Amino acid sequence: MKIYKDIITGDEMFADTYKMKLVDEVIYEVYGKLVSRKSDDIVLAGSNPSAEEADEGTELNVETGVDVVLNHRLSECFAFGDKKSFTLYLKDYMKKVLEKLSASAPDQVDVFKTNMNKAMKDILGRFKDLQFFTGESMDCDGMVAMCEYRDINGASTPVLMFFKHGLEEEKC
Repeated sequence: MKIYKDIITGDEMFADTYKMKLVDEVIYEVYGKLVSRKSDDIVLAGSNPSAEEADEGTELNVETGVDVVLNHRLSECFAFGDKKSFTLYLKDYMKKVLEKLSASAPDQVDVFKTNMNKAMKDILGRFKDLQFFTGESMDCDGMVAMCEYRDINGASTPVLMFFKHGLEEEKC
C-alpha cells in the first residue's frame, strides 16, 4: 500500500486503496464514497446487554462524510470565498511546488508547467461546485484538495482532486 503525503506539510492526504485516476499527468482524481459510522459502538465478545442497559443514557454519535476525508483526517477549508482568493493561493502554492520539484525531479518541471495551467483552467471553471480540504494540520500553506460530486453510473460520487507533484509516495 502507498500513502500519499503533502510535500510541504507532511500531512497524509490519501492512500492507493481507493479507485483513482491520473489526469493530464498532474491531477490525481480519487473516487470516494459517502459513509456513516457509529462512534463509541463497542461490543465486547460474550456480552449480552439487556434492552434496559442499552437504553440507559447511551447516545450514539454518528459521523457522516466522504470516506477519504474521514479516513485521512482531512479538514474542510472555508478560506476561499471567491475564485480570486483561490487563484492567489494557487499561484503561491505552485511556486512552492516548483521549487521542490526543481530540486528533487527536474525532469518533471516541464510536465508540471505545461499541464498544470490547462488542468487548473478546467477546475477553476467549476469553482462554485468545489469543496476544499486541507490535511490534518489544517495548514493552508500546503496542499488544499478539491472535491466535487459527479454523476457516475447514476450515483452522486465524491471525487477528490490532488496535485500529483505536491505529493510524495510512502510505501507501507
